[in-house]
Amino acid sequence: MISEQLARDVIRIAEDKKAKDVVVLNLKGISIMSDYFIILSGESSIHMRSIAQELGRKLREEKVRLINPKDFMNDRWILMDFGAVVVHIFSEEGRQFYQLERLWADAKKMI
Repeated sequence: MISEQLARDVIRIAEDKKAKDVVVLNLKGISIMSDYFIILSGESSIHMRSIAQELGRKLREEKVRLINPKDFMNDRWILMDFGAVVVHIFSEEGRQFYQLERLWADAKKMI
């Protein structure tokens, strides 16, 4: 699966689970670690985990492999590394604290 299609699938799945403030950063030409960062927020830790579980389940059905350990989760930030696409699921507080959009300000926003 190409990275752009994977990013679109992640967005669709996350939005179906009512993810908030979805932002897609295009890192092509800026970073060698991935093509896209998808940053989104959940309303609670339960909501965040629900989004992560659904992403894991649906992408596994599509034969997309989750690279990082499944235990990289806490109440502020869940990181899911699918290779060319890395998903950051934040609480509102975690998103404000880490400010990934600001850190990667050179990246073009797709959404």
